[in-house]
Amino acid sequence: MLDNEILIRLGCFVTLLALLIVLQAYWPRCQNPAQTGKKIKRWSANFVMVFTATLLVRIVLPLSATAFALWVTEHDLAAFGVTLWTIPAIILLDLLIYWQHRLSHEVPFLWRLHKMHHSDNWLDVSSALRFHPLEILLSMLLKFIAIWLFGISALAVMWFEVILNSTALFNHSNIRLPADRWLRLFIVTPDMHRVHHSVDVAETNSNYGFNIPWWDRWFGTYIAQPRVGHTQLNIGLDDYPQGETSWQQLLLMPFMKPRRKAALTPAATATTLRKVSADD
Repeated sequence: MLDNEILIRLGCFVTLLALLIVLQAYWPRCQNPAQTGKKIKRWSANFVMVFTATLLVRIVLPLSATAFALWVTEHDLAAFGVTLWTIPAIILLDLLIYWQHRLSHEVPFLWRLHKMHHSDNWLDVSSALRFHPLEILLSMLLKFIAIWLFGISALAVMWFEVILNSTALFNHSNIRLPADRWLRLFIVTPDMHRVHHSVDVAETNSNYGFNIPWWDRWFGTYIAQPRVGHTQLNIGLDDYPQGETSWQQLLLMPFMKPRRKAALTPAATATTLRKVSADD
């Protein structure tokens, strides 16, 4: 199975992507009012991001996360001297991704990278591809550290990558899902994650999970529904009201001067708003 990792991951990715494209075309949760030309440009930019991120990771890191896990376990290099197997390892890695995502909203440097993902003013399956390559590289390095510390098995790493990529495609998709109320008890659903992409900073600071939905409930970052409802929900960032559809602008966004005078993280913005409200 490990020998066919690339085929397994690519097969799952392409199959699910194609399925979700069809589902959101025939059973959309919300209707996209954008003109066809902008839709094509936006999708093209989002796909460029995932290709660029994949290329950067391959160039910078000599091993994939799965190959690194195999090397660590074969040479008995785990820092704590143990091997963490599939189920507990997947849970641990998912918790790690939750906190990485949450800190990306609270640490200014990380937010400069992550805001590119949130600058999209529409949410569909292509939004799951829209992460800055440097953010993907940092995320991979964080996984490497976790693999080294806990001796996570190669099989666990491979399946976690498959699950994470699949759930990211799923919960960013624009599909009308029956029984959402019950499904979100077991998995992060599109309606649950859509709240996280709201322009409302309080809602942006919620629902950080990608796969397991319990972290948000346990750590107090869960919001069930957007205040204005899903059909009226404004997606994106106030700094980018039209969204960004140029791949060049997306790549340069972390290094460009912010459009507003104060470049606050969502967490800092929410704190400021609460202080102003209290002063009033």
